[in-house]
Amino acid sequence: MVNVTRPQSKTDEQKQLAERLGAEDATVDDGLTLSELQSAVDPEISDEFATMGAVIREDLEETLDTKLINAVLADLEVQINRLPEVRDAGVPDGDMEPERLYEELVEPGWRLYDHLLDIGFFESVDRNAPRFSAKHILDTGHGLLEAEPLTRELERVGFDEGEQLALIANVVNSDTQLERWVPTAEIPYDVDEFDVENVPPLHQRASGGSLLWIQTLDVHLWQKEVLLTEEILDDGYWDVKGMLGGLYLLALAAREIATEGRERSLTDGQLMAALTGSAAIMIVKQQDICHDVFYITEEMRAEPKAR
Repeated sequence: MVNVTRPQSKTDEQKQLAERLGAEDATVDDGLTLSELQSAVDPEISDEFATMGAVIREDLEETLDTKLINAVLADLEVQINRLPEVRDAGVPDGDMEPERLYEELVEPGWRLYDHLLDIGFFESVDRNAPRFSAKHILDTGHGLLEAEPLTRELERVGFDEGEQLALIANVVNSDTQLERWVPTAEIPYDVDEFDVENVPPLHQRASGGSLLWIQTLDVHLWQKEVLLTEEILDDGYWDVKGMLGGLYLLALAAREIATEGRERSLTDGQLMAALTGSAAIMIVKQQDICHDVFYITEEMRAEPKAR
């Protein structure tokens, strides 16, 4: 069974988060909560950041299928709630090949991905969204904190305050790491390692990469069962949940873009925070799962069984 009592953000990470967001009055030593951080921070989203959200909203508002997105959100909620069951199963069963525990988790995400790909969503966001920078990541952190419709929805589908705080810390505390991920148009064409013309937009890389890492877990865990520890499986659980949370946040942003007039629940700045935050969460968590679950070192692996 997954260790649900494990803290998802450490005290030093919480201190770094509070300092970066300017929450001098936040009490960290006894454990920072999302509510305390929201009360201690005076959200400041730049006009430039909000304008980008408005441009993306205008560019895409008539292209999105609200019915499909709502169905995806409902199905993603089901899969997020299935995660403890998947973790309790441990390693997928199977004699010749593994059962598809993790593949089922990402089926709604692939439907969202395909729809966004078909309508040019990823290209529009890549064209109009900012490159990750310390300033824009702070805007994202402030926007996520002040966007009550987002935090309320995440809590409703199974992300408690501690988990939401950890996701925001993943974004705000990872600015240097995230700055390496750039929109496709900003990748130098003289880079020899890959063909820049065939590099997908950043949000497509973030979401598609997350879906592939999760989907691959069935085979990976089945093949590497002898190496696995409960700690590795627990870390994988939290990494997968974070990626699914990022996908859910992306779907919420897409639904917001498709919403008209007074039915909208987010400001342009909060929408931009949802878009940027979703990609940042998925990027950080897919990098985490590489080191937590896929690259198993001698120090991490289970003790070899005596022969």
